[in-house]
Amino acid sequence: MNIVPPAMLAGIPDEAVEHGEVFTRRWIVEMILDLVDYRSDRDLAALRLVEPACGAGAFLGVIAELVSESCRKHERHILDALEAVCAFDLLPKNVTLARALIERTLAAEGWRSADASAVARAWVRRADYLLERSDRDQVDFVVGNPPYIRLEDVPDDRTNLYRALYPTMVGRADIYVGFFEAGLRSLRDGGRLGFICADRWMRNQYGRELRRLVVDKFALDLCITMHDVDAFEEQVAAYPAVTVLRRGRQEAAVVADTSREFSEAAAQDLKAWVRRDESGPVRSASYEVARLPHWFPGDDLWPSGSPARLAILEDLTERFTTLGDPASGVRVGIGVATGADKVFITRDQNLVEPERLLPLAMVRDTASGILEWSGHYLVNPWSEQGQLVDLSEFPRLRDYFERNADALVGRYIVKKNPGKWYKTIDKIENGLTERPKLFFPDMKLISHPVLDDGKYYPHHNLYFVTSDVWDLKVLGGLLLSKVAEAFIEAYAVKMRGKTLRFQAQYLRRIPVPLPEEITPEQGEKLADAFLRRDVEAATSAALDVYGLAAWPA
Repeated sequence: MNIVPPAMLAGIPDEAVEHGEVFTRRWIVEMILDLVDYRSDRDLAALRLVEPACGAGAFLGVIAELVSESCRKHERHILDALEAVCAFDLLPKNVTLARALIERTLAAEGWRSADASAVARAWVRRADYLLERSDRDQVDFVVGNPPYIRLEDVPDDRTNLYRALYPTMVGRADIYVGFFEAGLRSLRDGGRLGFICADRWMRNQYGRELRRLVVDKFALDLCITMHDVDAFEEQVAAYPAVTVLRRGRQEAAVVADTSREFSEAAAQDLKAWVRRDESGPVRSASYEVARLPHWFPGDDLWPSGSPARLAILEDLTERFTTLGDPASGVRVGIGVATGADKVFITRDQNLVEPERLLPLAMVRDTASGILEWSGHYLVNPWSEQGQLVDLSEFPRLRDYFERNADALVGRYIVKKNPGKWYKTIDKIENGLTERPKLFFPDMKLISHPVLDDGKYYPHHNLYFVTSDVWDLKVLGGLLLSKVAEAFIEAYAVKMRGKTLRFQAQYLRRIPVPLPEEITPEQGEKLADAFLRRDVEAATSAALDVYGLAAWPA
């Protein structure tokens, strides 16, 4: 066994490692092992399981029982399983505790004390799993509860080494991202990884490379969200999920969400449902579960929501194009960021030359659902050709900018190009003002598209949708519906008070039919619902367009 020298293990202080320890309840361990198909009716001595961070042995006690039962059933001696399990931990006290637990368990199962001790010593070693250099290409299972340690709490030299070895550890990642990557790369074809771990990597930026790895080379078989479940021996705010990943082609994916009432008995029911290969969604007091035909593609944020909703979202994504696809005939963008709103935004229409003022739509102008302009203008330093204007040609504009030079020249964008000291961060897009648009306020509790007939330029807190092929009132009806809103809820970062972020990256995930696929009657209903701001009528019309009978709560 060729591992990193012990001196290399001194990088992370013991207290940091201990801070990352969260011990899993036995019935959760049993559920995970069952879901990855680690069962005593299989010849477990002939298979290989790795636990990357064993702690005091929460998983290993159950594993020892299963291996013992398997050896009895397959008429093997327990010493045949010396290489069946490989567990790692950095702390000497955990190695001691885990080995002692295995010895007690195997002795209670009737094996000789010397043999139980030999197995315990063979199974558990002190090492950093992420720096282990042995050949791990023959692993059938990787299971456990990887440590929760932010990379900023790890010494720089160790962090740099981790990042070099595991490309998925980008940004302000948690160390568990590296455990996912190392475990996945060690699996043989058909091998499974089953972790209980925070699910933040599915829905934030630092998880993008791990999501890409999973989608490109592995399959997500199952994800059980357990945010409210008492899954650990101590109370922690970990947002855990049980995730089962497999080396192989993506097939159907099971998604489940649990409530505080989820228990050992409910886990037995859920496992039975998964094993029966049922497809119809199930909802009970303690969990909801559904089987999706596929998992969501790409490294973009993976959606969240009830299993019933996720099943519909996956179906719609499969059957329709999205606003982000050029085939939709739609463009999604964001308004202008100036870098100095106090200078570039005014309500004084006589401040500079009239041709240097653009009517500017602000978030407050969209509050009622009908655009009510508040009289704001953008002081526009850009020509129609996309170049900064020559200030000598606009003396009032020049004087105004020079009076406000102190507020302009200190900006970061100016430091990079001092000659363009009066530019806005974003260029003004020629012709956008006159184009009909749907505006979306950046932050809103509900989907809130507002029509601009082609009079205003959007401020940067407004996102816009334009199209040469859509009647924007019809499209507005679709985007007003609860169907469209559900995609924002599934992908967007939730703010305080459940406020949603209607940013371009999320709007682009909304599926839409092609305009010609909407019947005149459907189009009329959508446009009418949009103009009346009737969300219920818009949702009813959208369900008809999407071929859905109802929308889940």
